[in-house]
Formats: sequence, C-alpha cells, structure tokens
Amino acid sequence: MLKIATRLSILLADDHPVVLQGLSSLLSEEPDMRVVATCADGLQALGAIHDHRPDIAILDLNMPGMSGIEILSAVRREGLRTRIVFLTASATDQEIARAVEGGADALCFKDTDLGGLTDCLRRVSRGRKCCSGEMIQLALAREESRRVEYASFGKSLTSREIEVARAVGLGLVSRAVANQLHISEGTVKVHLNRIYQKLGVNNRTALANKVRDVLADH
Repeated sequence: MLKIATRLSILLADDHPVVLQGLSSLLSEEPDMRVVATCADGLQALGAIHDHRPDIAILDLNMPGMSGIEILSAVRREGLRTRIVFLTASATDQEIARAVEGGADALCFKDTDLGGLTDCLRRVSRGRKCCSGEMIQLALAREESRRVEYASFGKSLTSREIEVARAVGLGLVSRAVANQLHISEGTVKVHLNRIYQKLGVNNRTALANKVRDVLADH
C-alpha cells in the first residue's frame, strides 16, 4: 500500500486582496501543499496561527494591526513550531536585519517566480533557512555598518546633541528645531557648533547628509 505524504499546511497573510487570492490559488495547485487560512491583517494572522498551527506562515512585513516582525516575535516567544516566511515587495535594511535576527526562516521578494518560492518553502519545511541571498547579505552588512556608526555617535555626542542632529537630518531649520525641543534658537546654534566640531563637518548640509541614514530609525 502506497504511503501518501502529508501536505504542507500553509497560512497566507497580506493586506492586498489580489496578492492574497492569487498566491492562494497558485499554492493550492502544488500537490504537496495546502492553504489552510488566508488573512488580511496581522492580528487575524496571529489568531489563525494559533487556531491552525500551520507548518508555514507566509507573511507580508507590513500589515495593518500587527506587523510581520511582531508576529514573528510572538510566534518565537510562545514557542510555536510554525515556520515564518516573509514575502514582501520591498524592505529596508533595518527590517531585513530584524527579520533575520528575529529568527525568520526565509525572506523572499514578490518578484520571485513561483518555482523559486515553492522551492524555498520546501527547503524551509526541512528545517533549512532561505535568508542568504546577495541582496539580503548586502542589506545586513549596511545595517551593521549603520549600527556601528550610530554607536560612535552615541559616544561622541550628548543625548541632546543627537536630538538636534536628528532634527537637522530631517531638514528642520534652527527655529523649528528650537520649537520641537523647547529650547531657544541660540541654544540650538550652540549645539550645532559643538556637533560640527565633534563630527568634523562645517555646515548643516554636511551634517544632514552624515546623520540622515544613521539616525533616522533611532
């Protein structure tokens, strides 16, 4: 008597109905896969993971209610065995780093062809990771470099100077910075002069260029 292999149970979560329906239809045609739930937001997705305990949850990084990263954190914290695969149109370096560091089993982009995605799902089902593509590795390297630079900022600048530098990086003029931080415009200029000296820059444009990427998400 032939033994019928158990099909992979898959949960899909994406807030774009066309993507959700299309992916569900395509994966349902795979002989070794079955879609057990489709969800349009993060809270619904986490609830469905609890209810169905799927082998794999394919999540978008950014969804209403709860982000994919937050779902990943909850699944890992609760010790659930569902493997997490992110399928996203785009991701920042920080999002990629948080996904990988948080224990994501795979990170794929929506321009991946179906064969590439299903191959990734099968590898993930066997306990392998799919987070090693060149784009991902470059993003991780850039994020690590940014974190090192941010740490150096923290050592050389005071907390108030970091606030001023961040505001300048966002394009605020001195008066707007003063209003935002509830200090005088003259105090802002004093802070700026100290920041220029510490970072080796001599004007607001150079400062903005130096800190924009480094301080944006901190």
